[in-house]
Amino acid sequence: MKYLVLILVVVAVLWMLRAARRPPPPKREKAKLPPVEDMVSCAQCGLHLPHGEALPGRGGFFCSDAHRAAHEKLNAPR
Repeated sequence: MKYLVLILVVVAVLWMLRAARRPPPPKREKAKLPPVEDMVSCAQCGLHLPHGEALPGRGGFFCSDAHRAAHEKLNAPR
């Protein structure tokens, strides 16, 4: 019985020494997120899209050329 305890102690000490010599895992770098961009809504259909993707026009921002043309045609000065 005393040999079993001695073997377990020796194995535990060797396991701890081996774990202590192991190099630490490399640190993970945080994923870089794209910059936050304001959201605007299309003046024709109300779709929300990033400001950088929106098309400016008379009367606001638009999601496509077709919506910009339709809105400007409906709201043309007379």
